Amino acid sequence: MRLGIGCFCLLVIFGNVSAGEFNSALNVGDPAPVWSDLPGADGKTHSLADLKDTKVVVVVFTCNSCPVAAEYEDRIIAFAKNHAEDVAVVAINVNRIEEDNLEHMKERAESKKFPYLYLFDESQKIAKDFGATYTPEFYVLGPDRKIVYMGGMDDNSDPAIVTENYLEPAVESILKGTPLKTKETRAIGCRVRYARARK
Repeated sequence: MRLGIGCFCLLVIFGNVSAGEFNSALNVGDPAPVWSDLPGADGKTHSLADLKDTKVVVVVFTCNSCPVAAEYEDRIIAFAKNHAEDVAVVAINVNRIEEDNLEHMKERAESKKFPYLYLFDESQKIAKDFGATYTPEFYVLGPDRKIVYMGGMDDNSDPAIVTENYLEPAVESILKGTPLKTKETRAIGCRVRYARARK
C-alpha cells in the first residue's frame, strides 16, 4: 500500500512537470488571457471574443524588427494558409520602437500579404499576461480557450535544418484528438522590448 501511494505521488509531482517550465505567468491548461479592441494592421479593432466560432486559435507574439521573427514569417504564412478553415492565427506586436509601430506593421502586412491578423498592443499588457518573453513565441488555444501548447514553432530558426515541429502537432492534437507529446518548449528569438518601469 505504501508503495502504491508513493508511486501515485510521483505521478502527481512529475506528470505535469513541463508546464510552466519556461513561462512565469501561465501553465499549460490555464485559461488564455483575453484581449479586447486591439488595433490591427487591417485598420480594424479585434477581440478574442470575435473568434468564438473558431475551434483553434494560435497566438504568436512577433514584431517587424526581430530578424528571427522575420525568418519565421514565411512559415507562419504557410501554416495559416494550410489551416485557413479551422485555425485562426493572431499575431500580436507590443514593441514600442518606431520600426514596430502600427504604420510600419501595416506596411509589413501589406507587403507580405499576411493571411492572418496582425495586432498592436501599445500597453504591452496582453504580452505580459501571456508571459511572452521572445518574438516569435506561440500559444495554441483549444475550443475552451485554454492553453494547449506554448513555446517555439519548431526547433530551429533556419527552416533548412529544422528537425522537430511543435506547433503542427499541438494543433493536430485538438483537430484530430491525437496525443500531444510536447506541451511546452523554450521559444527561439529576440527578447520582447518591454518598457522599463519607472522607479
